[in-house]
This record gives sequence, C-alpha cells and structure tokens, in this order.
Amino acid sequence: MLIAYDSKTGNVKRFVNKLDPATVVQVSPELDMDEPFILVTYTTGFGQAPQSTMDFLDTNGHWLRGVASSGNMNWGTRYGLAGDHISAKYDVPLLMKFELSGTSKDVERFKWEVNQIVHANTEVDSA
Repeated sequence: MLIAYDSKTGNVKRFVNKLDPATVVQVSPELDMDEPFILVTYTTGFGQAPQSTMDFLDTNGHWLRGVASSGNMNWGTRYGLAGDHISAKYDVPLLMKFELSGTSKDVERFKWEVNQIVHANTEVDSA
C-alpha cells in the first residue's frame, strides 16, 4: 500500500526511509492521489495536525485508509495527537504513534499494521 508522509524536521522522513522506497511519496500541494494510502505525519503546536497535512487531506482524504503520527513524549497527553485528530475526522484507524523518528521496533509494528489494512481491504474486495 502507498504511504504518504509529511515531515517538517526530518523525523517522519527518517522513519519512512526505513520502508520500501517504492511505496512512499511525500505530501505536497500538487500531489493528487488516485489510490488508497496510509498517512504518516507529525504533530505540531500543542497537538495539532500540520496545515500542510490537512490541506493534502482536503483533496485526498477519501483515499485515506489509516494514519500514524510522530510526536515527542515530553508533550504528555498531547503526544502524537495529530494522529488522533485525523483518525477521528476521517474515520480511519490510528495505526500507531512513534516518538521522533521511531525505533526499528516501531518500523516493524508499522509494517505489521499496514499489512493488516492491506489484508482487510483484500478480503473486502474479494467478497
């Protein structure tokens, strides 16, 4: 499944660089999706989703199948909150939150979560 990502400081980019590069695209104003995707984004401000991510989703949100968000645990309850907001707004699963650029264990968990989405979509398509 395609992974779209938005990165400000490079943490999310470092995270997705650990994935298959053929399945990764960076969010940009001109990016127009034509297939389902998983979003990986960062949390900004006091727990908000980045404006660039929300602008991208305004156009492409109908293809969104799940979201993961980066954050910093120093923010306590606001840690990775962008993912919660996007999950609720687009009624998609919050696959995970990871701190900064994530660990190798986070990457493996993300791959597993994406695989669950792919299999769920395959079962629906074949029904």
